Amino acid sequence: MDRKTKYYRQTKIVITLGPATESPECLAKLIAAGVDIIRLNMAHATREWVEEVVGRIRRVSQESERQVAVMMDVKGPEIRTGDVEKPLELDVGDLLDFHAESAEVMNDGVPSVSVNYAKLSQDVDVGQIILVDSGLLRFKVLARDEERIRCEVLTSGTLGSRRHINLPGVQVDLPALTEKDEADLKAGVAAGIDFVALSFVRQAEDVQTLRKFLDENGSIAKIVSKIEEQAGVRNMEDIIRASDAIMVARGDLGIEIDYHQLPLVQTELVRACQAEGKPVIIATHLLESMIHSPIPTRAEISDVSNAVREQADAVMLSGETTTGAYPLECVEVFKNIIQSIEPTVHGQLNSQIQLREPKAKMLRSAAVLAQELGQSAIVVFTRSGFLAYVLGALRPYGVPIYAFTDVESIFRQLLLPWGVEPFLMEFSEDPEQTILDSLDVLKQKQWCAPGTWVVVITNALANKKVIDTMQLREVE
Repeated sequence: MDRKTKYYRQTKIVITLGPATESPECLAKLIAAGVDIIRLNMAHATREWVEEVVGRIRRVSQESERQVAVMMDVKGPEIRTGDVEKPLELDVGDLLDFHAESAEVMNDGVPSVSVNYAKLSQDVDVGQIILVDSGLLRFKVLARDEERIRCEVLTSGTLGSRRHINLPGVQVDLPALTEKDEADLKAGVAAGIDFVALSFVRQAEDVQTLRKFLDENGSIAKIVSKIEEQAGVRNMEDIIRASDAIMVARGDLGIEIDYHQLPLVQTELVRACQAEGKPVIIATHLLESMIHSPIPTRAEISDVSNAVREQADAVMLSGETTTGAYPLECVEVFKNIIQSIEPTVHGQLNSQIQLREPKAKMLRSAAVLAQELGQSAIVVFTRSGFLAYVLGALRPYGVPIYAFTDVESIFRQLLLPWGVEPFLMEFSEDPEQTILDSLDVLKQKQWCAPGTWVVVITNALANKKVIDTMQLREVE
């Protein structure tokens, strides 16, 4: 590696903010360490916290002279059990009733727990398997009526209050956004979030519902659809087309499908995203042991390495950085694995992607040229982010993609796609001056050494018409 240029990491890093990391001091260290996007998990968060913490992230970013994007992950519609007076100890073969919140409790000696989903007894069939508390408790439906279902306990354990319920293979009738989601989103839009992660996406219409809500509230935040149940897997192609990005949320997804199928579904989702040119984030349990341990397990190292080899755009930390004891160490582990694995990945361009516009096809030519030049880069100017997202989707290994924009919101959204390093810079009225300014920025910040040949994608004025051009420039 030329000492005059920086190491170029192409896989992005997303962390989740929590008690372990939300202080200004820890935020500054994480941003300096190379975190690209900070996720706000709204499952247990308040609107007041959103306003406060987004402001804090922006202030620390300014002080650190390195910007990060903010992603709000809305809770989404969840099916949960109600409160119990004391935890229920369940043994294999025991009976348990789940009933609607409005139903009367039967005094027939069978313990009963309420559920916040009124249509539960209508949606499940006799013989259906029900999973509770992240799949730790398994039940089989024996009988049902209009308001309750009676189940047999298949795995022993303790059932506490408000435990999450999974219904593998069941198409539930739940809204895409809850009242809490909408209230949280309004707070997030006011605070200036860059991405919204939509939970439990089952169909493309869910994405369109969120898109309409964001439009009505004046937000251009990009939508990251979380695939975490069987319906989302079945409808992945339509969901990917409707979304701006995808998150492979392996927590609930690993409960919803057979565990041995999870790696296959992950690969299928990554390839489907690459075919549509949409970024994909691999999330959940990547470094789970590091919540309590300063080093990862060998299996976790292999898992992260696999995500890099599959050419995912980003890898994400959840509990590791919300309540974990070693959040900074987790980021360093990500960086070390990425730096070791990326150079070993094949340098072929993404052949799956469907390039539907002439300008997008020109970008493929730019990627080929930059790769053949060797020790090169692509410089692109964008006000919508489209060109940079396509270039990232093409996966030109070994070729940095330097994306210049004069729109601050677009600048932060360019922190997600693979291989894209964004720069916020004022554009000159003279396109030539804008190019010269960008090359000077790259040289001054040591992203490109003098003498480097770069491929420049920009507009030019010819006979009073604006045309798209691909140019070859040398950094002087």
